[in-house]
Amino acid sequence: MAKRVNDMGQPVGWPVTLELPRPAPERVRLAGRFCSVVPLDAEAHGAALWQAFSQDALGANWTYLPIGPYAFEADFLAFLSAAEASADPLYFTVLNGEGRAVGHATFLRIDPANGVIEVGFIHFSPLMQRTPMSTEAMYLMMHYVFETLGYRRYEWKCDALNAPSVAAAKRLGFTFEGVFRQAVVYKGRNRDTAWLSVIDGAWPALKARFERWLDPGNFDTEGRQKASL
Repeated sequence: MAKRVNDMGQPVGWPVTLELPRPAPERVRLAGRFCSVVPLDAEAHGAALWQAFSQDALGANWTYLPIGPYAFEADFLAFLSAAEASADPLYFTVLNGEGRAVGHATFLRIDPANGVIEVGFIHFSPLMQRTPMSTEAMYLMMHYVFETLGYRRYEWKCDALNAPSVAAAKRLGFTFEGVFRQAVVYKGRNRDTAWLSVIDGAWPALKARFERWLDPGNFDTEGRQKASL
């Protein structure tokens, strides 16, 4: 991109014509073909989420989350009740095609003034890992941010040691931006944080790629993809 300079010859950023602030995300229902993303309802979703997360017998999916694992269902349900009341992070539940809760994700570090938002606290149970649901849930949330809310930047952050999370973000079209060293302390240990993002200029091509992948014609009779994302 060509540089822009001010009257003193100093390089400066290009003007932002987008109307700011952008709207804050709301507790909306986002419906897809394989799954739906709905506002977290601790009472309605709690038991199913507990059962779904319990499929991870070793608790490996909790390692890089700042919360959990929970030894008792009551403690997990107490966490969900607090999560439901939170506005940032704003929690959503992923429902499978039968309406069963199989995972959750959030919008967080919500910054309407700058049109920036992060997706995080992603906890997908074994019931949705490596299925079209996991991809579609992320597409539905990203689509809402760019198409409905009109944000400029969509962020993904994770422990830099969490290689599967970094790989998942890159597969979904996020660009790796670097590592913030010693950024966070959680569970009594250091976290160097990997930063990745999608910006609005990249969204149209990425949207087309998602929709080609999610098209029914891209799956065989066993539900297996024909072409990768």
